[in-house]
Amino acid sequence: MYSYSDGANTAGVLANETFTFGISSNNVTVPNIAFGCGNLNEGSLFNGSGMVGLGRGPLSLVNQLGPSKFAYCLTYFFSPISSPLLFGSMANLNNTNVITGPVQSTPFIINTALPSLYYVSLIGITVGTALLPIPASAFALNLDGTGGVIIDSGTSISYLQMDAYNLVKQAFQTQVNLSMVSNDNFGLDICFPWPPPPFVTVKIPSITFHFDGANMTLPELNYMLYDGSTGLYCVGIGPSTDGSIIGNFQQQDMYVLYDLENGLLSFAPASCDQM
Repeated sequence: MYSYSDGANTAGVLANETFTFGISSNNVTVPNIAFGCGNLNEGSLFNGSGMVGLGRGPLSLVNQLGPSKFAYCLTYFFSPISSPLLFGSMANLNNTNVITGPVQSTPFIINTALPSLYYVSLIGITVGTALLPIPASAFALNLDGTGGVIIDSGTSISYLQMDAYNLVKQAFQTQVNLSMVSNDNFGLDICFPWPPPPFVTVKIPSITFHFDGANMTLPELNYMLYDGSTGLYCVGIGPSTDGSIIGNFQQQDMYVLYDLENGLLSFAPASCDQM
């Protein structure tokens, strides 16, 4: 059985097969790619049909193909347009036709206890105009391998260590002129009745993740979820009792490049549906 950070898990049969990548006019065929056929699958927000392993582990697609870098550009969560996944020389930040903002980079951190994951140094979070007083210990990678912050394309929403999460929750409660409620459908508890009552002006504050050498400011679509069945507008971030995870919902419409040779994560806002 394989388990994932957001609680999803899968069990089944491990097999190998020839994989074909690319479009019909320029296919690349790779034999003997190991993959799992999941017979028992649980979890995962909005019921994804599968998962591609992009970590440093021996069975990941990245490790089996062997590129020194890879990139993805995730279209919006509910978009019917597929998201490109690029390997090797195709993974670069030179596509000025789709990149809509500055390119920023932050170094990876190696966690010897969990070497397959991509750890980064998150040093702070701003909600609205308020830099939150999050203690350094909240995001620290501990000597025993616990804690720290990973960026993960396979986890749906982000999860923050409890001290950091509580401060984010408090900031939204202070800055949003509505009563905060929980949403059992999504398992989120930073939620607000939506739309607001007549004549009530509400501004949803922005969120910025401050990394070592880079700032990731999220557009509202990258952290707010509307649940039409309950009429709630929720922050797509949950609490964690251990480390923190930057999930794929927060990476929508962002070109994200993993440079494994140089140990750098680079990202830039992009029009991913134009790739």
